[in-house]
Parts: sequence; structure tokens; C-alpha cells
Amino acid sequence: MSLYTSENMQQENINETTDQQLPSFEDFGFKREIMQSIRYAGFRVASPIQAKAIPVVMEGRDVVGQAHTGTGKTAAFGLPVINNMHLKGGVEALIITPTRELANQVSDELYKYGKKLGIRTVTVYGGSSYGRQIGLIERGAQIVIATPGRLMDMLSRDMLPNFTPSTVILDEADEMLDMGFLDDINEIFTYLPQDRQTLLFSATMPEPIKQLAKRILIDPEFISITKGETTNKDIAQQYYVIDENERDDAIIRLLDAEETDKVIVFCRTKREVDRLSNVLSAVGYNAKGLHGDMEQRQRESVIKGVKDNAIDVLVATDVAARGIHINDISHVFNYHIPFDPESYVHRIGRTGRAGQKGMAITLVTPLEFKELQRIKAKVGTTMEHAYIPSKGDVKASQLNKLIADIEGQSVYNEAHTVLDALKEDYDQTQIAYKLISLLMERTSVKGPNTIGIAPQRLEKILKSMERNNRGGGGRNRRSSGGGSRRYSGRNRSGSSRSRSHRS
Repeated sequence: MSLYTSENMQQENINETTDQQLPSFEDFGFKREIMQSIRYAGFRVASPIQAKAIPVVMEGRDVVGQAHTGTGKTAAFGLPVINNMHLKGGVEALIITPTRELANQVSDELYKYGKKLGIRTVTVYGGSSYGRQIGLIERGAQIVIATPGRLMDMLSRDMLPNFTPSTVILDEADEMLDMGFLDDINEIFTYLPQDRQTLLFSATMPEPIKQLAKRILIDPEFISITKGETTNKDIAQQYYVIDENERDDAIIRLLDAEETDKVIVFCRTKREVDRLSNVLSAVGYNAKGLHGDMEQRQRESVIKGVKDNAIDVLVATDVAARGIHINDISHVFNYHIPFDPESYVHRIGRTGRAGQKGMAITLVTPLEFKELQRIKAKVGTTMEHAYIPSKGDVKASQLNKLIADIEGQSVYNEAHTVLDALKEDYDQTQIAYKLISLLMERTSVKGPNTIGIAPQRLEKILKSMERNNRGGGGRNRRSSGGGSRRYSGRNRSGSSRSRSHRS
């Protein structure tokens, strides 16, 4: 059995994305029924990971695919796997995902691709009936999408007789590592056929994932559309240097100033998630928290709220956000700098998906600045240093937006009734001033005029730190906790969607 080494994974068979012409889906030779589904989905040109992976998967080879969230990995493995199916009965493909949310999303996507071929998919995860899941498999499912815990439970209790998938896919492998599923994954593979095609997809390649790939894959093709851990080029990245007690002020000011759609704010702890989501709700944002102590029903309700546009700001821990894939996240905020480069890559990969542009914003204190530099160097990314807009800056921006909104506003038929009533006591100029003032009151900017460390002070701090650390100074210590300055009053509409309502 010819297996590759960790060094080979890093140095050999690396296929970097180039600017060359990407192929059309017509070029892959898919079955007619699959092409009908592809056209119906509106796909024409393959993404880089699809262009690299699809031909190799169709050849039946094992694959390690490294690509960030939102690059089209599901189609990259799903389309060729479905195309290669014999459809003679029994489960032909097993896909293992870290969370039930991702399992459901992958299931829905693959069902659409294989619908015209009669492909059936079944999701297997904890919290649902064993009997129902087993029954659906026995009634003729060709694809099983499972989370590691429930799958391990079923296999170890011999609840899936004659379970011999010819293709096995690990999706978001590094997230499964982060969630503590590595032992389950290793044991699961002891129950699976040796004669199989194995595909492993991951955004990052930490050493345990390289070792896992070494154990379960045979002579794989290593396909990467990332350079090391380089982040998505569609994501602009900024950082703001603040004092520790300014975190809440900074998040609220930036939410007011940025043209946001849906937002994820990452926190380190569950307690911090609860506190910050309450702070943001108090100032008028539709904010909800997501963390591991929540019941599954609460968790599903929050995720549904984000997808249905009922929640604008999701405040979450790293683990709670694993496996959540929402295509229209415009901004990711790091309330604290993440603990390691891999977490940074995963966090900001929630935006800039499916070809859309995204923004990742990180708050750091001077004590955390060295940690930020380490992440920048490790990830190989460009982060722009910026200063938090002043109260006056945000007001000016909001006034410009207000003028544009008024100019674009259509006139309701009932408007003349209101105007006629007001004209009994005021002239038209006074009425206009009053109405404009009413709108401006709803977009008032709270908080201090300036937030963050001023340029001259920041320069002095960094020079002082550099002098102190020269010659191998002590280990950098992270600051902890977060500011708790709270606001009252109604929200501003400095973003692309009005948030005058309260959650």
C-alpha cells in the first residue's frame, strides 16, 4: 500500500489556482441527467476547486482537497461521485460532516444534483430517531450524510448491516478535529471497506489532519486552491487597535459605520456571547447569541432566524459556529483576536462566500499586537490598519445616506393627507425641517466621539514594546475580558438595512 508522507503533502502535487480559463461544466462529460440539474441550478463555469477536483474524482482516485468555505467543495466532490454511481441498490457514498446543520445542507445540495437520476439522500445525526434514519437507509438511499458521533454509535452497535459504501468523503476535516471527533473518525474507518475511494476536504491542514490522511488515503492527489493558509481574496481584512474597555464601543460604532447585511461577531466565551448579544439588542440591533450551552431547538431557531433575515447580528463562539454555512454574511467581526491562525481562517471564511465580497474586522489591544503579527505572518495575508470613525464621521455618512434615501423615496398617495393637516399650523419649510429632524433622531450616534488609540499614542506604545522585547523579551500575554459600557436609546440606520426595530 503506497501512502504519502506529511512532507509530500506540503511539497508535492500542489496545484495552485491560476488565472487561466476555468472549464465549463459541459467539459467534464457528466451524464445528461446531471447536466440538466447543473443547468437548472444556473451553474456554467466551474470554480477553481471544482476545476481541479472533478476530473480526478471521476477517475476514481483518492483526493485531499484544500479549499476555504464557500468555494464550491460540495459540488466538487458531489457531482463526480453521483456521476460514477452504479445505482444497483445499497449505499454507494458516505459523507461525514462535523455538524447536523452542514449534514442537512450537503444532503439538500446533493439531492438537487442527483434528483433526475432518482438519487436519495439520508442524514444521520444525534437527536433524531434511530429507527427512522435506519428505515430511510434500508428503503434505498444511495448517499448517507452523517455526523461522526451518531455514525460511530450505529456502526459499533451493528445497526447498519451490509453498509459498504464505495466512496467515503470527509468534509470540513479540520473542523471535526477542532470539535474533538478525530478518535471517532479513526474508529469509523475500521468498519468501512478497504477497497474504497476516499476524499478528504479541509480548509486548513494541521498536522493531525495530515496524519489522518496518511492513514486512510492511498496515493492521493493533493489539490489546493490556497497557498498554505492564505485567506480568500474576496475578503478584505482590517484591524483596529483599541483599549480593552473600548470593545463594546468599537463594535457598535463599526456596525453603525459599515454597510452591513448579515454579521457574525466572534467571541471567546459563552458568557461573553450572552452579554454582548444583550448589549447589541439594547441599542436596537436584531442580535442573538449562539454557543454550546444552548439546547438544539434554540440553536436551530437562531440559525433559521439568520437565514430568514430576522436576525442581523449573530454573536457566536468558534465551536458553535462550526458547520454553519450562510452565503450572505457581509461582515465578520473578531471581538477578540482568535487563539491561533487556523481559527482566524475559519472565522473569516464565513464571509466572502460563493464569489461575493466580504469584510473581516479584528479588534486588538496593544498587548495583543504581537499575536496579530504572528497570525498575519502564518496565514500570509494582508490586513489593513484602520482607525475607528469618529461620531462626526458617522453622522456625516448617515446624513449623506439620508439625503440619498429621501431622493429615492417614492411618494405615497396618503402623504398629501398628512401634509394638508400639518399645513394648518406650519409652513412647508417648517414641515420639511421637522420631518428631516424626525428621521435624524432615529439615526442618532451614541457613545464617545473618538474610539481607539490615536496614531501618535499608538506609535509610542509600539516603539516602547519593541524596545522591551528586544533581545528576547518575555512571552506576550493576552488580555482577557471585555468592555461593558452599555448604551440606551434607539438604533441608527448607518447600515444598508434599517434597524430601527428592536429584537
